[in-house]
Amino acid sequence: MEETLATVGGGCFWCTEAAFKEVPGVRSVTSGYAGGTVEDPTYRAVCSGTTGHAEVVQIEFDPASVSYQELLAIFFVIHDPTQRNRQGPDVGSQYRSIILYHDDEQHRIAESVIDELAAEYQDEIVTEVEPLETFWEAEEDHQDYFEKHPEDAYCQFHAAPKVEKVRDRFVEP
Repeated sequence: MEETLATVGGGCFWCTEAAFKEVPGVRSVTSGYAGGTVEDPTYRAVCSGTTGHAEVVQIEFDPASVSYQELLAIFFVIHDPTQRNRQGPDVGSQYRSIILYHDDEQHRIAESVIDELAAEYQDEIVTEVEPLETFWEAEEDHQDYFEKHPEDAYCQFHAAPKVEKVRDRFVEP
């Protein structure tokens, strides 16, 4: 069975990770950092806003079950791509909307999806589209955060609604 990777950032990686884990065909979701200039960044360093990294998730998926284009459609449903350097209460370049493509085909699909969606938004889509250079896995305490801390207030207010949105719109009962 072929596995493929997708890497996206749309705000806090706890929320994005939790939402994508609900998608049929997604094998795993790993929280991490990408798009910056510091080798082996830490959560504290990324949160400082000085490393250039975004909080991202790397999604391992089965393309026979869910396509890259479908994953991007979900990505645009679970975050606001018109907010520059923020999502909800999280402010800073580390929370920017970003698609980090793995090859030319993903690049083409990402640009196409953005072009198709542009008319649906009143404001400009500010999602960055860049090649993935390095994905740095986040520390263990940031992996599966929503699953480990479902009663956490942040998770209840921000991750849970994204999870429900994916379940309602993209998961068959």
